[in-house]
Amino acid sequence: MSVDCFESGEARNPAERERDLFARLPVQIAHAKSQSWYYADALAKIDPAAIVSRAALAHLPVLRKHQLIDIQKSRPPLGGLEGTKLAGLAQVFASPGPIYEAEGREEDNWRFARGMYAAGFRPGELVYNTFSYHFTPGGFMAHGGARKLGCPVFAAGVGQSELQVQAIQALRPPGYVGTPSFLKILIEKADETGADISSLKKALVSGEALFPAQKQLFAARGIAVYQAFATADLGMIAFETSAREGLVLDEDLILEIVRPGTGDPVPEGEVGEMVVTTFNPHYPLVRFGTGDMTAILPGASPCGRTNTRIRGWMGRADQTTKVKGMFVHPEQVAAVIRRHPAIGRARLVVANPDGTDVMTLHCEAAAFDGLQAAVADSIRDVTKLRGEVAFVAPGSLPNDGKVISDERKYD
Repeated sequence: MSVDCFESGEARNPAERERDLFARLPVQIAHAKSQSWYYADALAKIDPAAIVSRAALAHLPVLRKHQLIDIQKSRPPLGGLEGTKLAGLAQVFASPGPIYEAEGREEDNWRFARGMYAAGFRPGELVYNTFSYHFTPGGFMAHGGARKLGCPVFAAGVGQSELQVQAIQALRPPGYVGTPSFLKILIEKADETGADISSLKKALVSGEALFPAQKQLFAARGIAVYQAFATADLGMIAFETSAREGLVLDEDLILEIVRPGTGDPVPEGEVGEMVVTTFNPHYPLVRFGTGDMTAILPGASPCGRTNTRIRGWMGRADQTTKVKGMFVHPEQVAAVIRRHPAIGRARLVVANPDGTDVMTLHCEAAAFDGLQAAVADSIRDVTKLRGEVAFVAPGSLPNDGKVISDERKYD
């Protein structure tokens, strides 16, 4: 069957892809250890040649996004995470934190071309790019993908909506890239000023949620909108296709879904945190915890692409909360559970029924005789706070990735 993809490898046998990724992985880890000050230390005891499977990869430490701020402050500008000397980079960007990211000199360094092709962009078409070129890499991510695809780019950036709709009317671009909220602003500004932006027929949107009302507006205006999930550190992670069933992973990364607060992979279909290993030689992130949650969809996409699909963004994994003046972290909940193998999944619920904070650890367990007191002791030992314990049947906790649920009411 012929599959309309940017590259033929997007439709290859999944087993072949897996073999290729794990044949490349030891080389990437060796590169990170030899060229990156951070990974030379973090992976000092790791033999790269031994990391040839998902099971082996799962034993490596997770580097979480929130840690980058302190790491980069300790060794500016990039915390020793870079795999290329500063002089060999094309650009350096910032994202909130602030956190700084490195871009190499290759075309489409952030791997956007595949996702743009899946959204209907074709060589020669003018791409109207409204992602910001200021501080963040967003504008350059889409710009690089368009250039690799063979599309000229109008570097619009954000803001100045009246000038923007004038430019769209004059240039007649068929495709938009940017946030869905700014596309909505442009449509409303065009309606207000009488500008004709009907040339826009396709869009790749990212950076924020796409709400049902926005989808309806775009469809009513004849704009086919596709979603992409990308981060400032990793670039493109996954993108929507014509099948409209989840988002298909990019070819050049390894994705794991782990239980928040741990590095432990969850069963397929369970919601957890996205942990990504990239093959970017300039910024070789190994087991990078994005802090974003999703779940893997079973089976392959009807569009013909055979890579793993995810459900899309499903919230944040950092569920840290404060109870009676003390922070409680997902990692602490995981530490409690590790002490008691009889417990499967667990969720710490924080409430204030009488105006006083009460936390209860809800635990899935088939048998729990004599376990309640031991778990309560573990909660006190790990968190330094008193906690109640409640047992529930295996499989009864919601599959939403939550480890800590703050249900306090203040009204």
